[in-house]
Amino acid sequence: MPVLVASDLDRTLIYSSAALALTMPDARAPRLLCVEVHESRPLSYLTETAAQLLTDLGDTAVFVPTTTRTRKQYQRINLPGPQPAYAICANGGHLLVDGDTDHDWHTAVLARLADECAPLDEIRDHLMRTADPVWVRKHRVAEDLFAYLVVERELLPEDWVKELAVWAEPRGWTVSLQGRKIYAVPAPLTKSAAVREVARRTGAELTLAAGDSLLDADLLLAADRGWRPGHGELADNDWHAPHINALPERGVLAGERIVREFLRAARHQT
Repeated sequence: MPVLVASDLDRTLIYSSAALALTMPDARAPRLLCVEVHESRPLSYLTETAAQLLTDLGDTAVFVPTTTRTRKQYQRINLPGPQPAYAICANGGHLLVDGDTDHDWHTAVLARLADECAPLDEIRDHLMRTADPVWVRKHRVAEDLFAYLVVERELLPEDWVKELAVWAEPRGWTVSLQGRKIYAVPAPLTKSAAVREVARRTGAELTLAAGDSLLDADLLLAADRGWRPGHGELADNDWHAPHINALPERGVLAGERIVREFLRAARHQT
């Protein structure tokens, strides 16, 4: 029976230059591989060692990139190793099968959101009214499923995100602050639901997972084993679960450690 590996991407497996956390002396810094280019500029990296481990992992397990990115944003990434047969985008809103959207899955997601959550327009209107242009740089809607703001963190009022979360919860929405982005996401829109569907289709008997943000908590809780890096929302909130390993590594070296742990666990199972 196959092993399913579901991993968040940004700040879990791949890292922007600002998130690399290269705190070691320059001469000891790891060699990096660029895996994403945007507007003709390099954007995201992993270590060359992680790239080789990820290639090996793709030959050993069912590797499923599991991201809050839109499909267009995900398709900019060129990961090493075999092309994943499945990928999860928009926090579970889209399930890609051999690169194409599974429309039946997406239709089912939309129906559940309509039944259980306040409409996206209500959330977006609230963000437009309450977010101060002094610290907001962009308002965005992703795949007509959720909204997010790009902000200047140093200008963001300390309690604004907490107040937004309190307002959003009774409306069936969750809030997450990741780097310079504040996400408002419907509570039923989860990575874990899509991962369970992939596990059903593949017959996987073991699911491994990794993530760094509060939007990854449900994914980690649904897995049989999981890892979180030493940075990110989960680390900042000292989030723990019995089957989750909290790693000390931060930045791109945490990504390398996570892929190494995935590969070790998958090989042990097979």
